[in-house]
This record gives sequence, C-alpha cells and structure tokens, in this order.
Amino acid sequence: MSQSAAQSDADHRSDTAPSSPLLTALVSATAVLSTFIAVWIMFNLGNALGLFVPLETQYLYGLIALLLPVVFVSHSITGRPRQGGVPIYDWLLAGAAFAIPATFVFEAETMLVEGWEFAAPDYALILSYLFWALILEALRRSSGFTIFAICFVFSLYPVFSEAMPGILRAQSTDLSITAGFHIFGSESILGVPMAAFATLVIGFLIFGVALQYTGGGAFFLNLAFALLGTHRGGPAKVAIFSSGLMGSMSGSVITNVLTTGVMSIPAMKRVGFAGRYAGGVEACASTGGVLMPPVMGATAFIMATFIEVPYSEIVLAAAIPSILYYAGLYLQIDAYAARNGIKGLPREELPSLREVIRHGWYFVFVLALLVFMLLYLQREAQAPFYATALLLAINQLSRKHRWDRAKLVSFVVAVGKMLGDLAALLAGVGLIIGALTLSGKVGSIAYELVALAGDNVFILLAMGAMTSFVLGMGMTVTAAYLFLAVTLAPALTASGLDKVAVHLFMLYWGMVSFITPPVSLGAFAAASIAGSNPMRTGLEAMRLGSIIYFLPFFFVLNPALIGRGEALEVVLVAGTAVIGIVAIAGALQGYVPGIGRIVDSLAFAVPLRVALMLGGVILALPGGELTGFSHGTLIMSGFTLVAAALAINTLLSRRLARQALP
Repeated sequence: MSQSAAQSDADHRSDTAPSSPLLTALVSATAVLSTFIAVWIMFNLGNALGLFVPLETQYLYGLIALLLPVVFVSHSITGRPRQGGVPIYDWLLAGAAFAIPATFVFEAETMLVEGWEFAAPDYALILSYLFWALILEALRRSSGFTIFAICFVFSLYPVFSEAMPGILRAQSTDLSITAGFHIFGSESILGVPMAAFATLVIGFLIFGVALQYTGGGAFFLNLAFALLGTHRGGPAKVAIFSSGLMGSMSGSVITNVLTTGVMSIPAMKRVGFAGRYAGGVEACASTGGVLMPPVMGATAFIMATFIEVPYSEIVLAAAIPSILYYAGLYLQIDAYAARNGIKGLPREELPSLREVIRHGWYFVFVLALLVFMLLYLQREAQAPFYATALLLAINQLSRKHRWDRAKLVSFVVAVGKMLGDLAALLAGVGLIIGALTLSGKVGSIAYELVALAGDNVFILLAMGAMTSFVLGMGMTVTAAYLFLAVTLAPALTASGLDKVAVHLFMLYWGMVSFITPPVSLGAFAAASIAGSNPMRTGLEAMRLGSIIYFLPFFFVLNPALIGRGEALEVVLVAGTAVIGIVAIAGALQGYVPGIGRIVDSLAFAVPLRVALMLGGVILALPGGELTGFSHGTLIMSGFTLVAAALAINTLLSRRLARQALP
C-alpha cells in the first residue's frame, strides 16, 4: 500500500520537471530567490540586521519580476506544460516580463513621489501597456482562456463604462489613466490578491509542496487505510480521511483527486462500490479538503487579508462547517455500505498502524507545530516557514525518506512553477478589482444590488450563491471569490450579515461547481480513474456532497454555526446540526444508523425519506432573527418529523417482515 502511494507521489514529481538543464536552473533560481526575499520581508530581516528594507511596491514588483517569466518558459503558447525547447519569442516575452517590473523596482520611490498612478512619464506609460499585455498573456497560458477573457474585458471596463447599461454604467476614464492605475496603483495588480500572496500565501504554498514531496500523501493514505480500511465500506472512509487531510495541504481539488484517488478508487471498486459511486466519494472528499483547516488553499489566506482579520479567525470559523460536511459524507457512505452489505478490506492486506506512525510520525509533529503557531502564537506569516524547515530537516535525517539531488531539484522546480502560475493568476484578477475601483463601482454597486433585491436578504443570498456557482464554473475559486468579495459581499454585510460568514459563504458556493454537473471538474477527474460515466459520477457526487448546498445558508443566517456567538448557542446549533445531518444522510441513502433500512416499498419509501430529509434540514437550520424561528421551535419541529418518520418506518418494517414469513 505504501509503495504504491509513494509511487503516485513520484509520478507527480516527474510531471513537474522542466525538459532541459537551462529551464531547470532558471525555474530553480526563481524559486530560491522568491523564497529568500519573502523570508527577508516576513521575518523583517532588513530591520533586524540593519540592512536594506524595501518599499512594499518594490517587494511586490520584485516578486512579479522573478515569477512571471516562469510562466512563459514553462507553458507553451497553447497553454500546455512545456515539453520541448523554448522558442525565441517566449525567451523574449520572459525577458520582458522580468525587465519591466525590475525597472519599476528601481523607480519605486520616484513613482511614489511623482504620482505615476495618474501622471506617468511617456516611457513609463509605454512600459505599462506592455506589462498589462504580458500579465494577460501569462494569465491565459497558466489559467486558461475563460479567465483570461473575463480579466481582459474587465480590465478595459473603465474605458467604456459610460456605454454600459444599468448598474454597470459609470463615467469613462482615459486609456492612459487606466493603464497607469492598473500598473502603478496599489489597488490593481499590486492590490489585495498580490499583497496577500506576497505576505501570507507564499509560505503555505511552499509548505504544501514540501508535504507532498516528502511523502505526506503516502503517509496520510496509509494512515487512513490502517485506521479505517477494515471497517464496512472501509476504502470509501479512507478516501474521506486521506483526501480531507491532503486536500487541506494542497489546496487543489484536481491534484487531490489524482494523488489519493489512484489508490482509494480502485480499492472502493474492489470491495463492491460502483465506479460512479467511488468516483463521487473521491470528488466530494477532495473538494471538502480545500475547505478544511488548518490550511485551506490560497483563497482563505486572501480572504483573511481582504477582510482584515487574522488567518486564525478564518481557521476557527471554518472548523465546524468542514466537520459537518465530512460528517454528512461519512454517514452517507456508512449507510450505503450497511444497506448494500459492503465490507472492508482484510487486515492482512493493510499497513500496520504502528509501522505507519513509526515511519511518518514527523508529519503529525509538523502539523501540530503549524497549528500551534497559527492559533496560539498568531504568527500566520512565519508559521509555514518554520514548519517547512522542520519538515525538510527531519526528512533529511531519515535514511528511508532522505532526498538525493534529483528529488531536491524536483521539489524546488515544483515550487517555482506553482508560485509563477499563482502570481500570474492573482495579478490578472487584480485587474478586475482595479477596474471596478477606478470606475467607482466598488463603492456604489453594493447599494445598487441591495436596491435591486428590494432589501431582501434571502434574494441577495440566492444571487450570491448562483453567481458564485456560475463564476466557479469558468474561473478558479480564488478569482470567483475575489470578484464577489468586491461586488456582492459589501451588499450582504450592509444587510446586517456577519462579514466572515458572508465571505465563507462565497467560498463554499465557489467550490460547489467541482461536484455539480454540467462542469463538476472534480467528479470528471475521479471518473477518469474509476472508468465510469463522467455525468453519472457528477450526479452521484452531487448527492453525496449535498450538505454543501445547505451549510453556507445555515451559517450565514446564524454565525453561531461558525463559532461566532455565545458558547452555549454554538454548542446547541452545532449539536442539532449533527443530528440533522444524520437524518439527511439516512434519507439520501435509505438507511439510518441504529434503526436500519428505510422500507423499499415505493409507496412508503418516498414520503418517509422526504419527511426524514425535511426534518433533518429543520434540525440543522439554526434559529435566529434572520430565520424567523427560535431554536426551540426548530428543534421541536425537526424532532417531531424525524421521530414520526422513523416510528412509521419501524412499524412498516415489522409488518412487511411478518407478511414475508411462510
């Protein structure tokens, strides 16, 4: 089991290596220098050593100068990973992508004093046009045509905003002013996305790559098999555990599916799960990993920067919803396995828990250090660097896991490529925010949306959910979140909703597209491993992950469900939510723990399942001013429906059993 998992990690590593020594050296140098200047800034070494302390704009331009060229040498003009040599035009683009922001590093003080944001000299204006185009081209290559087109159109929005209809209409701005604002201002490419990347995200990305390349994926997978492999439906429960942990570290649904799914999906099929069901389980487990603390992907860090709260506050707020999501998934799998008689794997085929812990104890230790520094010491920026340094040091002390030169280079190259792609994405998304800021729509669109919804919070939430879902189909979750954080979030918070709950709401609904047809990229990736129909796998994932559609509405209507309230209320709403999820899972799968199967007779099964589902939703729904019901009313109503459905089911089951007797 461990060898296969390790092989998966090795295969993943081999896919990231550039195709020539020159590219390897270039990308490696980029990764090392980017990490060095990030550490210099985040540990305040300039002040500590009495040496150079750059301006924030110098730091951001310097990072972009290092990272943007990586996109042009590692992605071909079609956007595919580079397989052969780099043509001369891509070397020229990479050179320009370095030289232009490097020039801005040296001109940063002049830029600030002379106000280039609105009055740049002619040569700087020409460079700004070229740099604007380079960012968009890097975005197209690294993130695809859809998000490129969206960012391209929005970046030009201030120029033609006067011709737009309705709430999008605004006073137009000259193209030269727009270019200067985008490139030299602090609210476009140098705005919140890039600032969050440079001051918080970069360390966690490096830690995530280090975890994968030191065998973290294999450890979590083997640990899950050792703990849960023999349970009924064991391999599916393994997928939940391993994908949840690994997804939290990688922050990527597709990477998670392709890393852990190659082991968990065949194991699920072997014990009796249908291919579409196995693929659906893995897709849901990998999707939830991005929502699982302590590391939730780049979007959560950007969220913390955007709403100006400590990242630890985001982690604590996300804890209860992520636990509820995985509880719903686990209960459904357990119910399905019980209903269909699916057992676990034989103990002799599984790794020993003692051996797994003996060889990988340091992963647990490093994660504990990370959580301690995040939640107790409140050192969000430095924590991942300490954790990464400790992980790499322990790894090199282990004879079994120690890297040779080739593995070290592969790790460094993977870091460089990941940082390059994300820098291009965040600079591109920054153009959207900059365009809306320059046109003045950031301040006015919230009030216009509230007026459009007639001050109805539920309509605004529905608008937010649908917009997040649609944007999530064509953009990355980070890009979709940032767009809505600028446009819709102010309208929701102005309606009296909790700020953290609103931003988590948009993050959750941005993730929904990974398991919801017609796109459901996570389910489609899992279907390719399971050998199942992609659309049927997506529909199965949609049913298994159904709790994700309810949870955001629950916690945004009462923030106690994200731990923001009185302790007694938090315990009450979390406890009733767990009971509600048990009922919802039982209704979806036709089996309730401790009760047994829901009767198979169609005439009785449908109304009983509907009543059980409705009762579960009512129990999980928190009371409060916005829902219009007290906790007591909801608890009594939900329990009455659930109890009645289960009592009738018990009576019918006994009656049908007696009729079946000879």
